[in-house]
Amino acid sequence: MIKVNGLKSCDTCKKALKWMDAEGLEHVFRDVRADAVTLSEVKRWGKAVGWDRLVNKASTTWRGLSDAEKESAAGSGAAQLLADNPTLIKRPVFELGDDVLVGFKADQQAALKAG
Repeated sequence: MIKVNGLKSCDTCKKALKWMDAEGLEHVFRDVRADAVTLSEVKRWGKAVGWDRLVNKASTTWRGLSDAEKESAAGSGAAQLLADNPTLIKRPVFELGDDVLVGFKADQQAALKAG
């Protein structure tokens, strides 16, 4: 079972869920804003994919952060910043057992199909 973490209002998440349904991929969706993510989850994702990949620097939330908060995202403070502001997490985040994928491009689609 693939765990999909994202925002229910996110167009990319909606597209990914629709695609997964069409492909017959069994999945469960969690809204990271409504059902808060834990610090340990965010740390695990960051360790798996890297902080640069996990932080959504194109988001409105990112643009609203202070310079000090943005600087913390480059180091060890990234996990806490993302846990406190789940809309900063690049979406969707797929969990396939121990594997973590971020985003919904051809590479992620191929990996999801491969299981």
